[in-house]
Amino acid sequence: MNILVCIKQVPDTTVIKIDPVTNTLIREGVPAIVNPFDAYALEAAARIKDKDPETKIVVVSMGPENAKNALKEGLAIAADKAYLLSGRAFGGSDTLATSYILSNAVKKIEETEGKFDAIFCGKQAIDGDTAQVGPELAEHLGYPQVTCALECAVKDGRLEVLKEGQDANQLIGIQMPCVITYTKPGPEGEPRFPSIKRKMAANRAVITTITPEDMPEIDSTMIGLKGSPTHVKRSFVPVKNKNGMIVDEGSVEESSKKLIALLSDAQII
Repeated sequence: MNILVCIKQVPDTTVIKIDPVTNTLIREGVPAIVNPFDAYALEAAARIKDKDPETKIVVVSMGPENAKNALKEGLAIAADKAYLLSGRAFGGSDTLATSYILSNAVKKIEETEGKFDAIFCGKQAIDGDTAQVGPELAEHLGYPQVTCALECAVKDGRLEVLKEGQDANQLIGIQMPCVITYTKPGPEGEPRFPSIKRKMAANRAVITTITPEDMPEIDSTMIGLKGSPTHVKRSFVPVKNKNGMIVDEGSVEESSKKLIALLSDAQII
């Protein structure tokens, strides 16, 4: 089986701070990490490879030169090959432009690595939370898709995917080639740690860079800022109102009556 895993290098949102004057992210000193949902996708691919050692895993990322660090982490964990999509023309791409670039990159990489049976992505990136790139990639390629997957397995020439549902999980069979996006699984699906041997090999690995010039068939009006119909108008920090009060009249009934009276006096209800 031949699997492509799309990963993104993102700022660690657990340590991000906001400049109170400019309301912009303070990026200085913020470490870059592999998007956690993409790590779940890579782990899902690794589990398929555990059962079938002939499985090949390729990782791809779009970003600047330092995004190779994320790709090396992918190689250290389970991937066999890695590709970086990088170029000034890609800068400023929104989800639609990014998915279009990735769809063209898939075809370019397949010239070397062969046809991919499945493309795995995280359900969303923690620095954007749009959950759009995976589904849009499937649309560009014309592939069937399953989103919010918890796990999957190869069975009878297709994939069986356990999809997270609102009221109950669903077991879905899907023909290949396909696109699957992954959400956070249970504790048993947490990403593995790389071995020292694989980590050393990943540090020595040569990562192929694909530039816009390497894909002459790509439509320049559909990438970068030109190809991005969505733009960030402004960013701001939600106002936190610390004014509050505790209503405690000794019992639930009396406290409820007091609360209703207060809300009524304030003309909220």
